[in-house]
Amino acid sequence: MVTKDMLRRAPKVELHDHLDGGLRPSTIIDLAGEYGLDLPASEPEELASWLHRGASRKNLGLYLEGFSLTTAVMRTKDAIERVAREAIEDLAADGVVYAEIRFAPILHVRDDLDLESIVEAALRGMEAGKRTTGTEYGLILCAMRNMSPALSLETAELAVSYRDRGVVGFDLAGDESGHPPKRHLEAFQYIRGKNFNITIHAGEAFGPESIWQALQVCGAHRIGHGTRLVEDMASTGTRIDKMGSLASYVRDRRIPLECCLSSNVQTGAAADYSSHPFNVYYRNDFRVSLCTDNRLMSSTSLSDEFALAVEHFGLTLRDVERLSVNAMKSAFIPYGERVRIIFDVIKPRYARLRDETNPHD
Repeated sequence: MVTKDMLRRAPKVELHDHLDGGLRPSTIIDLAGEYGLDLPASEPEELASWLHRGASRKNLGLYLEGFSLTTAVMRTKDAIERVAREAIEDLAADGVVYAEIRFAPILHVRDDLDLESIVEAALRGMEAGKRTTGTEYGLILCAMRNMSPALSLETAELAVSYRDRGVVGFDLAGDESGHPPKRHLEAFQYIRGKNFNITIHAGEAFGPESIWQALQVCGAHRIGHGTRLVEDMASTGTRIDKMGSLASYVRDRRIPLECCLSSNVQTGAAADYSSHPFNVYYRNDFRVSLCTDNRLMSSTSLSDEFALAVEHFGLTLRDVERLSVNAMKSAFIPYGERVRIIFDVIKPRYARLRDETNPHD
């Protein structure tokens, strides 16, 4: 039996965590007070509940509304640095040993805050968190689907310029509906020309064609969510009876899918946990990982996401280890660093955890 305590202690890897979706409620209250901003609640628990209620409306656009509050308080270099440091601390406290955290710098630009200073503040905070916890990190910069392609290209150039200072990839985020990734093709062509890393939100609020476009037009190396890839296959329970060419391509090329159970149910991308396609993907050897997406908005942690998978899909500790290794294999840091974390950190800690829980096994 896999307990919540075991899951918290298990070394985990987070590949899809939005910086502005994981603030501590107390930090939002502190910063709002400092900047004279009004909030819908004045106590941390009440504020967290307000944001979580707002997220659980079975619609991605409505889910994203709460970010106007979190981005509003991330309005100075000190605030961004604090939020980034606390993100690493909170992930480490949950047993995460490597995290890729993403955000859109363009959402924080103000008269006295430019793109470079925003990225540098986030990197300073993450590095400070690493120094105190040991949890390693990479930063992914997001462009926004609903914004100008020229701004996406600027974000792509920014990501590449910080590739040796902690930025590991480029993403396209925001509501898929009406905002196809090919609109931002110039940004993706720039990234590909610089041999850099791409992950794209796809197959969350739109169907398989969004995933196809992300892969075949824009050159994504990973897919954020990929929930609706299941529409390109026919399955009975967890057995796949027939796969379309897109699903076969994703599995055969080992393209990682960043699966987010809680947020997918909350936004309506999946009807409920039991019918979420994660289990079909995992049992049929797709390269999948479990991720939080937005820890505050979804009221979750990576341990919580694994607990949901244990409850609904019968995961064992061996499965949890396999998923953690899958995620580390799929990270955007160099191969040697991935191998080091797998064999020096993840595997030894799972071996110790198994010895502790099954000493005669």
